[in-house]
Formats: sequence, C-alpha cells, structure tokens
Amino acid sequence: MKTMTCKELHGPCDELIHGETSEEMIVNSQKHGMEMAGKGDQDHIKVMEEMKHHMDNPEEVKKWMDEFQKYFDTKPLD
Repeated sequence: MKTMTCKELHGPCDELIHGETSEEMIVNSQKHGMEMAGKGDQDHIKVMEEMKHHMDNPEEVKKWMDEFQKYFDTKPLD
C-alpha cells in the first residue's frame, strides 16, 4: 500500500489517498474528488472541470498516466 496526498494527485487539498497500484490510487483519488464535489467544495470542482478538458486528448492522457506511474513507483510502501 502507498499513500499520497490529494495535492500530489493534482488536487487542491492534503487529504491522504491510499492505493496498492497506481490504478487503484487514481480510482481512490477520483472517489475523493467526487465526494468533495458532492459536498460543494469549489476547489475540487474547479480541478475536476480542468481535468475533464484533458481527458478528450488520448495522447495527453497516456503521457499523464506514464508520468504518474513513474512518480507512483518512487513512493515508498506504507
């Protein structure tokens, strides 16, 4: 298991996000973002809106995923 903050995942807060894999970390980050957006947190809503624009470009998504995987791999196990 590894731990990262919401900020490390390009979010606006210091909430701790956990995951066994980079994919699980992303899913858990998305769940956190959706929860916060559901509570009306404008900072999280803004970040999620910005991310939506990047999701339309498959090359950008692949580049981000590759970079995130490398970063995730450097994080120590809990």
